[in-house]
Amino acid sequence: MEHLVEIKNLRKHFGRLEVLNDIQFHIDKGDVITVIGSSGSGKSTLLRCINLLEIPDAGEILIHGKDILKGDIDINKHRASVGMVFQSFNLFNNMSVLKNCMIGQMTVLKRSREESQKKAEAFLEKVGMSQFAGASPAQLSGGQRQRVAIARALCMDPEILLFDEPTSALDPEMVGDVLEVMKGRAKTGLTMIVVTHEMGFARDVSSRVVFMDSGIILEEGSPEQIFTAPKNERTREFLSRYLQA
Repeated sequence: MEHLVEIKNLRKHFGRLEVLNDIQFHIDKGDVITVIGSSGSGKSTLLRCINLLEIPDAGEILIHGKDILKGDIDINKHRASVGMVFQSFNLFNNMSVLKNCMIGQMTVLKRSREESQKKAEAFLEKVGMSQFAGASPAQLSGGQRQRVAIARALCMDPEILLFDEPTSALDPEMVGDVLEVMKGRAKTGLTMIVVTHEMGFARDVSSRVVFMDSGIILEEGSPEQIFTAPKNERTREFLSRYLQA
């Protein structure tokens, strides 16, 4: 069976530092993969390679069997279909919340203003942000901005949505709202890869958990296996405080 995404022998260096070392894994439609591990283990770089924000030094990234690192690829269309939600929101402060959710649809997907607005309003409602459609992102809290960023990505009808530590820049009381939105999207069958330090989310929502350490995938398995019976000593050490809970 052809996987939605298949990553083979992926390598990436920054100078002499090997950030990704022979990464191999796959994603099937509807999977919710959480990638956990210490800071600097290569998690965010892996996502950025899938989204082509970083170009790997070697390896293949196959989407529907086609290597996106070879041949001509429309980068904007790729990033619409493989959407990304960043730690730092990346919203345009000179545009309203509604326009932030419309601009990509109109420029990349060539949708009409009317269609773009309709879709933007629908997704802002889904993430609980309808009442702020006319606001500037600068007027919003971090949690609200992140919910807008998720709505904006969803407006592009992505086949896969990548989340790069979407709650790490938020105040603790705002984290829950964003995680609830993500859980809701997971239930709709959206394929998601989530780099996170939120172990409760990883345990409760993932179909598979990937543990990275020093640029390699040290262990992967079901949430039950990773959180109750990790095989690798380093995984156990990383999870020790969660395993005791």
